[in-house]
Amino acid sequence: MASASQVSWEGAVRWLLAQPEHAQLVRDCYYDQPLTEAAERFIASEEWQATCELLPKARGRALDLGAGRGVSAFALARAGFRVTALEPDASDLVGCGAIAHLAEHVPGRIEAVRGRAEALPFADGSFDLVFCRQALHHARDLRTFCREAARVLSPGGRFIAVREHVISRAGDLHRFREEHPLHRLYGGESAYRSSQYLNALRDAGLRVVRVLRSFDSPINYAPLTGSRICGEIEHRLRRTPVAAAVVRRVSAGASGRRALLRLASLADRRPGRLHSFVCTK
Repeated sequence: MASASQVSWEGAVRWLLAQPEHAQLVRDCYYDQPLTEAAERFIASEEWQATCELLPKARGRALDLGAGRGVSAFALARAGFRVTALEPDASDLVGCGAIAHLAEHVPGRIEAVRGRAEALPFADGSFDLVFCRQALHHARDLRTFCREAARVLSPGGRFIAVREHVISRAGDLHRFREEHPLHRLYGGESAYRSSQYLNALRDAGLRVVRVLRSFDSPINYAPLTGSRICGEIEHRLRRTPVAAAVVRRVSAGASGRRALLRLASLADRRPGRLHSFVCTK
């Protein structure tokens, strides 16, 4: 297998696309073709529907940081924002080329810009929304990333980072990277403790208004469903029938299921679990 230094992110994704056993993972990550169908499926997903509840009601200018192949930028544009999609990769598969293709389907709503979040080529206060999906944990410098995001955000604007990898202690990072399907190929995965994210956001001048932990929202646990997660909890308690029966009864209703998922979030210590952060300026 090629070393991380020999494979680009595009090369890692192309490898994944060539593995039949990973076909479902490819769809879950929206790497499948045609791109427009993947982007439409993202818009219809539970994850995006839950994300829409966090977006500001005024549909102004949005910056999508680390936009990848553009599914989030496309969803934001379809939601009414004028979107600047910042992405360091030029690739037609996973970078600015892919974003430009999606932009053709929402004329005048998406502009693709090559660059990195640590040095944003935009004026102070340029955007009403700064959004990133699975991008903040890729920061080369977390504090600089957050300072730049805050700088280009307008007063009263909103910063939203979703599906960011979290670890409980520094030693968990190695385990997370070992278990990630692509890190061994391109070497670009990372994760931070929740406190590191929060400190970086606050030090940048942002006010953290909401933190969603791993099972608090489909934003983090999609493509799984809440019912499936509760079913897995019940299955793991099968050796204690009384506890399993309580879980089954509690999770039968929507409010009970939400409460059970919140408890599961508190207990979750998996390296690389996903958290989301909502901030204002």
